[in-house]
Amino acid sequence: MTVEQAYRILYVIAAAVIGGLLVFVFLRTVLGPRIADRMVAVNLTGTLVTLLICVLAYLMAEDYLVDISLIYTTLSFLAVVLLAKIYMGVYRQKRHQEKTGGEDAHDA
Repeated sequence: MTVEQAYRILYVIAAAVIGGLLVFVFLRTVLGPRIADRMVAVNLTGTLVTLLICVLAYLMAEDYLVDISLIYTTLSFLAVVLLAKIYMGVYRQKRHQEKTGGEDAHDA
């Protein structure tokens, strides 16, 4: 067995482990229980997919996949920022309604 074959086996095992972790992270994304858990799971999904793309780039000897992983990382980051912004707006609205006793400011 050559060193290159050993590395190939190691990267195949790494890809399988990352794939298994993606299943568990997907379950956390769906099951929750809180929205913060779901947001962290979405962020971790983006990270794991990026790692998987990089491992596949090595295994397939395709350099352009690394560029795709960088683009995917940027989109994943923007998605998590957007989700956090939406969550904060919903949280503030809920807190405001609790302070005012459930009345909307426009109804008064």
